Amino acid sequence: MRNTLLSAGSVAWLSSVAEGSPLPFSPIAQTQGYALGIADYTFRHFDIPQSIAIMQDLEIKQLTIKDFHMPLNSSPEKIREVMAQYAAGGIHVYGVGVIYMKTRTDVDQAFNYAKNAGVSLIVGVPEYALLDYTEQKVKQYGIRLAIHNHGPQDKLYPGPAEVYEKIRNRDLRMGLCLDVGHAIRAGQDPAQAVLSYSRRLFDMHIKDVTKAEDTGEAIEIGRGVVDFQALVRALRKVGYSGHCSIEFEKNIPDKSREFPGIAECIGYFKGVSETIV
Repeated sequence: MRNTLLSAGSVAWLSSVAEGSPLPFSPIAQTQGYALGIADYTFRHFDIPQSIAIMQDLEIKQLTIKDFHMPLNSSPEKIREVMAQYAAGGIHVYGVGVIYMKTRTDVDQAFNYAKNAGVSLIVGVPEYALLDYTEQKVKQYGIRLAIHNHGPQDKLYPGPAEVYEKIRNRDLRMGLCLDVGHAIRAGQDPAQAVLSYSRRLFDMHIKDVTKAEDTGEAIEIGRGVVDFQALVRALRKVGYSGHCSIEFEKNIPDKSREFPGIAECIGYFKGVSETIV
């Protein structure tokens, strides 16, 4: 039933694996210390049932949901309906976002949205002028905010250093969602960021890029410039116990061919996690 939701090409790829062409590392192996998940932007070209089917096939059960699958202006009833779909598929939605916050109304909406979804984490991007107000909402709702870095084109938070500078003296429930691909494009080493900011590291977006500069493009994990061995060693050293969520952003003209790339990313990252203690 689940495979009927996937493309014919994806099903053929799965069949080839079953017939004796396995990934270098099992895509269902257990990580040590942190939970492996998926950032919902990965599924921007899939609907909810298709997204659930892919996660079931890859045995990944943790997700941060984006607004294209659950709009920010959803009623509480609609949010319950969407969350019930994921729960019925064995998927735990642990956070929402990335959510951009340009006004106080945006901040209010984000925290109400997270509360109605029953999650304890918002991955967000608040404007500098809203940080005081956002901190008030963190205290009011008891929901953590992980500010996401978006690379050199992001004038607010290009890398984790800029995030940390803005939250280091604020409520301890304000921290970072470290996007490792965007970090390295901003000239910041992801492994060093883990070591430097571990006390405020709430979430991870795991991706690879072709170059450690602003023109670097998304690519399957392990084919680019991110040193995942060093990253996992850093995670082990600081005892990181949050989520590492794969975010597959490679632009593939044939959208039906995205599934193998997602599986490759998961397999590679799990393989690295298996080999480093």
